[in-house]
Amino acid sequence: MEDDEEDDENMEMAVSQFQNFIDYEPPSRNVAGGSRPDRAANIERDRVIMDAQMHKDYFADRPTYGPHIFRRRYHVRRSLFCFILEMICARDMYFVQKRDAAGLVGLSSHQKITVALRMLALRVCADAMDDYCRTSESTAMECMGRFCTAVCAEFGEYHLRKPTYEDCREQLSINEARGFPGMFGSLDCMHYGWKNCHVAWQGDFGDRNGKKSIILEAVADQSLHIWHIFFGLPGSNNDLNVLDRSPLIHDLLTGAACDITFEVNGHEYNRYYLLADGIYPQWSCFVQSIHNPQDEKMKHFAQRQEACRKDVERCFGVLQARFAIIRNPCRQWGMQGISDIMFACCILHNMIIDDESGVDGLENVLGASFDDNEPMERGLTLGQLLEDTAEIEDDDMHYSLRGDFIEHLWALKGQSMHMEY
Repeated sequence: MEDDEEDDENMEMAVSQFQNFIDYEPPSRNVAGGSRPDRAANIERDRVIMDAQMHKDYFADRPTYGPHIFRRRYHVRRSLFCFILEMICARDMYFVQKRDAAGLVGLSSHQKITVALRMLALRVCADAMDDYCRTSESTAMECMGRFCTAVCAEFGEYHLRKPTYEDCREQLSINEARGFPGMFGSLDCMHYGWKNCHVAWQGDFGDRNGKKSIILEAVADQSLHIWHIFFGLPGSNNDLNVLDRSPLIHDLLTGAACDITFEVNGHEYNRYYLLADGIYPQWSCFVQSIHNPQDEKMKHFAQRQEACRKDVERCFGVLQARFAIIRNPCRQWGMQGISDIMFACCILHNMIIDDESGVDGLENVLGASFDDNEPMERGLTLGQLLEDTAEIEDDDMHYSLRGDFIEHLWALKGQSMHMEY
């Protein structure tokens, strides 16, 4: 009897569970909300309304925020921003406002360029651009990548050109007034941190402290204009290793420097030089400071050389302050994307300097053609190349040039003291 009662209870429990299974109703889903069934609904970002608000804030005839605030938030003047927008839209149709398949208006050109510039200049996270510019994270990353590529393609040929003969003459004239005739600029390297370096590459890109970085070699003048960049070598290298791989010496041999002559302390030299620190070799194309000066002449020379060599250090500081994405370790995964970011920032840096240094900024920025001021490059035979290379690497000429500058700067100091007296 007890077994029959237990069987009846088990049967009632099984029937009850089966009935509950039949009566079960799944929770309701918004199957028509997203781009595909069973996906969440798309976010309504009100792009048109925010675009009108952005135009009212910054681009109207009488904007809410004036030129001062625009320059601080965009790091470029509004005239330069509009010029960049026009040229980028003409090159890449991605930045032109279009309608999607449903007939809805997409992001405007101002919104896309604003996203790219703010991510470069302010290092705003891609996800945070949704607040004001109304872009998703993936769209913001695509805007920045396409913007950097378009800037390099559109403006790189002119704003990262090799110095022409007129450029050399202008720089030599400026530096002669500073006491260094024949000087073109200053040379140094900067490390750009790489946070997301691949595990397989960490041995190459890591320094002795374990920090992963990529090296940028640059030549800058007194106005902080960048005339030469070489980027991409792992951070485990030093400045000498970068110089061996850099095209800098080749440019000195074949560029406009070949026709430059100057005189120091009664001696004539036929190629301009760069100010560098002590790690670089004792070549005639580099003028270095004196590590432990012994007399007043050497001390005066060391002070003047180190003061002028700070041009490139100041350039690195302004570049990092102007583009926060360079100041902080990069979170990109691929070398191509990192290179595009670095080159785009250097190009924009030069454009800002050219725009703000002249009376009419846009005339300085345009410069789309070289006209009669094209970069000079001569062809060298193997014998000429070996001869010129031996001349550059001549350490006797290096010490002779530095000795002439010691006497030259000391004589200038005596003349200035005599005039003051």
